[in-house]
Amino acid sequence: MSGPIKILLAEDEPALGQIVKESLETRNFEVILCEDGTKAYHSYLEYKPELLVLDIMMPKKDGFTLAEEIRKNDMEIPIIFLTAKSQTKDVVNGFEIGGNDYLKKPFSMEELIVRIHALLHRSRKQQKDNILLGKFTFNYTKQLLILGEEEQSLTHKEAELLYHLIQKQNDVLDRSEILKKLWGDDDFFNARSMDVFITKLRKKLKKDENIQIINIRGLGYKLIC
Repeated sequence: MSGPIKILLAEDEPALGQIVKESLETRNFEVILCEDGTKAYHSYLEYKPELLVLDIMMPKKDGFTLAEEIRKNDMEIPIIFLTAKSQTKDVVNGFEIGGNDYLKKPFSMEELIVRIHALLHRSRKQQKDNILLGKFTFNYTKQLLILGEEEQSLTHKEAELLYHLIQKQNDVLDRSEILKKLWGDDDFFNARSMDVFITKLRKKLKKDENIQIINIRGLGYKLIC
C-alpha cells in the first residue's frame, strides 16, 4: 500500500500554517511546513513532495520567486498559490510563472482539499500519458510504445502489464498478484497466457539493450532498466 501523499506547505503565518497542516494530516496527507521561501526550497529538494502550496508574501524568498526556481528543474509538480492579494495582475503573474491554481485568503479547508485532489488527479493522468522507459516513451492512455518516430501499438493487456512492471521497476512484480489483478485468477492457463504477453513485450522492447524483463523463478518478473 502506498503511503500518504506528501505536500510542501510554505506559509509564514504560524497559526494559519499549523491549522492547514493539521487539517491536511487528518485527511491522510503528509505535510512539510516551512515558514519562509528559503527553507521551503531546501525542503523541496530534500523531501520530493507531490504538490506545493505556497504563500506569496513570505520572508527571505517570496512564493513567486520560489516557484520560478523550482520550475527551472521541475515543470510537472502542481503548485497552488495562497495569497491575500486580489489584484488581477497578481493572479496572472502566478499563472505565468507556472502556478496551477490560486486560492485567495481567507479560504475554506474543504476548498483547498478539493483543489489539491483535482491537481493530483490531473498530474497523475499526465504522468501516465508519458512514461520514460530507457530510450522509449510509453503512453499508457493511448497504449503506444514510442522510440523516435516509430510507434508500436500495444494491446490493452500488454499496456496494463507494462504499466505494472514499470511501477515495480527494478523490483519483483509478484506473479500471483498481477495474475489476479489482470486475469482474475492465478491458475495455470492464465499464467501461460501471461508468459506469452511477457514474450511479446520483450520483443517490442528489444531495441533498447539496457531494458530487460527477467523471470524470477517462483516469484514473478522484474523489469530492469
